[in-house]
Amino acid sequence: MSDLTPSVPAGFNTARVTSESPLVRWLLVAVALLFLVFILFLPLMAVFIEAFRRGVGAYLAALKEPDALAAIRLTLTVAALAVGFNIVVGLAGAWAIAKFHFRGKQLLLTLINLPFSVSPVISGLVFVLLFGAGGVLGPWLATNGIEIIFALPGIVLATTFVTFPFVAQQLVPLMQAQGTQEEETALSLGATGWRTFCTVTLPNVKWGLLYGVLLCNARAMGEFGAVAVVSGHIRGLTNTMPLHVEILYNEYNFVAAFAVASLLALLALVTLVLKALLEWRFHDAIAAGVNR
Repeated sequence: MSDLTPSVPAGFNTARVTSESPLVRWLLVAVALLFLVFILFLPLMAVFIEAFRRGVGAYLAALKEPDALAAIRLTLTVAALAVGFNIVVGLAGAWAIAKFHFRGKQLLLTLINLPFSVSPVISGLVFVLLFGAGGVLGPWLATNGIEIIFALPGIVLATTFVTFPFVAQQLVPLMQAQGTQEEETALSLGATGWRTFCTVTLPNVKWGLLYGVLLCNARAMGEFGAVAVVSGHIRGLTNTMPLHVEILYNEYNFVAAFAVASLLALLALVTLVLKALLEWRFHDAIAAGVNR
């Protein structure tokens, strides 16, 4: 067998490739920290400072306002429905791609990742052209009294579309790394396909699934572009939290706008912490699958 290791010229110091002087390392760290301060920490601080500018009482009053409560409830409802759908479809799609061989697998994977390459505003416009009053299915829906655009179903559809890839994208590489040996063993011992999935496949991908659900939920609650197109901006009815923040800010009600925005900021902070914890377990799960 020939040696494929690239030859290193005599006298070449390989340590210089992977190490730098302390001054260079500290400069790189300082640049990264400055970037984080100006891009992440200062904006977050500004949100909370503006939210509490008039005190805790004004902050709580802004969150208890009926339109704000309606926006919070709608956001939680839409996120729950979108994430629930994406869990089921994402698991099924990832299982099919990673565990089975069939014609069109690459096309299915491409379609799953399609929302990443489409602008959220364009995706919202597509739903309007399809389900709106002047759309392809609009007259039939109006005749049968079915409301999709400017109602909860349209918001759920738009949110589901933009968050669709997150669950499957995390599960596909994990399932591929784990292979099919354990499933084949379970089937050979008489287990049904459903029992094999519930007792073998699902427990092996639980950390990857939680990671995908976390990202999907964060995106669902913060989605603006697609929801703005299909919601109609009806206060108290079709405004999610991001849309409610925009309306309050445009009305120069800055305290209320930043109060609601602070909830989204808290969600972002919690997501970052949970993301770091889940990444640790998620990467361990992939490593365990590779080493089997």
